[in-house]
Amino acid sequence: MHISYDVIVVGGGHAGCEASLVSARMGMQTALLSMNLDTIAQMSCNPAIGGLAKGQLVREIDALGGEMGKVIDETAIQFRLLNASKGHAVRSPRAQADKKLYQFTMKKRLEEQDNLSLRQDSVEKIVIEDRDVLYLIGKSGTKYRSKAVIITTGTFLNGLIHIGSSQVRGGRSSEPSSDKLSACLLDLGFEIARLKTGTSPRLNSRKINYDILRAQEGDKHPTPFSFSTDNIQRPQINCYITHTNRSTHEIIKSNLDRSPLYTGQIEATGPRYCPSIEDKITRFPDKEQHQIFIEPEGLDTTEVYCNGISTSAPFDVQEAMVHSIKGLEKTNITRYGYAIEYDYVPPTQIKPTLESKKVENLFLAGQINGTSGYEEAAAQGLMAGINAVLKIQNREPFLLDRSEAYIGVLIDDLVTKGTREPYRMFTSRAEYRLVLRHDNADRRLMKYGYQYGLINKDQMDKLREKEEIISETNKYIEHKKYGADSLIKLLRRPDMNFSDLLGLDKELRDRNISFSAQEQVEIEAKYKGYISRQNQQIEKFKKMENLSLPTQFNYDSIPGLRKEAQQKLDLLRPVSLGQASRISGVSPADISILMVYLLSKGKNDTQSVSMQAR
Repeated sequence: MHISYDVIVVGGGHAGCEASLVSARMGMQTALLSMNLDTIAQMSCNPAIGGLAKGQLVREIDALGGEMGKVIDETAIQFRLLNASKGHAVRSPRAQADKKLYQFTMKKRLEEQDNLSLRQDSVEKIVIEDRDVLYLIGKSGTKYRSKAVIITTGTFLNGLIHIGSSQVRGGRSSEPSSDKLSACLLDLGFEIARLKTGTSPRLNSRKINYDILRAQEGDKHPTPFSFSTDNIQRPQINCYITHTNRSTHEIIKSNLDRSPLYTGQIEATGPRYCPSIEDKITRFPDKEQHQIFIEPEGLDTTEVYCNGISTSAPFDVQEAMVHSIKGLEKTNITRYGYAIEYDYVPPTQIKPTLESKKVENLFLAGQINGTSGYEEAAAQGLMAGINAVLKIQNREPFLLDRSEAYIGVLIDDLVTKGTREPYRMFTSRAEYRLVLRHDNADRRLMKYGYQYGLINKDQMDKLREKEEIISETNKYIEHKKYGADSLIKLLRRPDMNFSDLLGLDKELRDRNISFSAQEQVEIEAKYKGYISRQNQQIEKFKKMENLSLPTQFNYDSIPGLRKEAQQKLDLLRPVSLGQASRISGVSPADISILMVYLLSKGKNDTQSVSMQAR
């Protein structure tokens, strides 16, 4: 059987959901192929969305017209703004999800989306028969014809699950892996490497002694993820905190010879910033305890996720370890933790559009590019979906640079630096984080979502109205006096906030300014000098980004360019001088030589590859 679509998305994880939705919403006949339609948008690890830097990603996804923020707002069971006592640049929203409700709600979005078909099949082969057409061969024998394909396979490529000495082929617990597709990518000329990740045990909540644990409550006034959510009305429940102890550590240390991480059974590199409990006690031998979060998996289940003790230890060791922890002495494990090794494609093999360099019209998004996390995957899926459609329509690609979005930082890091360990987003990775806050993602990015038809006119009109209110409020508080000072000078004081101004000035109160507009006015007033300085840095950055490099460029012909730089530039093919400057092994002297050569030869054709193409 032969079936044709404009765009085919392979994989129904968080990247696949966003990619298929955006493709269909941009008018393409789209298919999402999943090995199991019942596990679309499943949270394989902890049941939460957002977190440090990840919350910024979700708000950016929402501002561009993605779905993750809307779904978590509707299905979360606890909301918290992390780093609320710190500066605005590092604050991030996070929410515990009702795991199954999130999954089913996202699936329903997909099922109800016009132009989108869901099909249960496993892709085993990619066939290139025409420059503009790709064919996929499914396990069912079906041949799928498409103008663009987006691969979002998560941990399923050659997935191998480890629990103690036991090894089971699988992409997730109780689900088969995708082995033939990985072999196909090798045949197409891709470099394939291995990574490792893991998950923690799930426990029976009814047998946990919560009376002796510290409760972690949600925020009284939750911060929504979606700019279309006015307020959160859902009931919130507590998470709880406990810790490992010396006894826990002794149990683990005395059984390291049975852990696949230390027997040589697992060879792939795991996540540096989310290590297993075996890694924690080995790397930090002097630390007497490690924090554990007891996270409910939903309102209609007694299962909880034990965040902080990711493990691949044998069953009996996991039992002893869990029962040694305060409050968990009498609980029972409902699902054991495990480690999983899987294939990925080192991301220097993809372009900033997420299209592969090896095969035209083949895009890669999510963990296949070496990332870790639902949010990083969803961001890539959204960008791959947009760019796949633009490629089909022969339109300029959509690229976000490092000064515009965390999404820009994420993709630039991947394609420029690559990764040999699971990549996780942090605020520290974003050099312009003061202007890339979660609270202003709509002001930064919604215009692009509107441009591509992913944000409707009502949403855009609300943003324009908000911008007008911010502008008018700024003018008013700059000129309105209260005593000897203007209101804006008062607002810049450390002990003052916008609500204090409302108490001082009746006319300001009568304006009924929304909280989101108040927040923007206050932040810009308090951080004016810092923001101005960062904007100057961004202007310098933009000059480098606007010096574009031809895609076909002979770096060997440039006099004075070091051999290492020639090789790295030839391999990675940067699209701008700015991107070239961030390549490991390319020095500032190399960049100076390259810049002089480009300008002297008149090579800077800004139309060839525009970093600001929209």
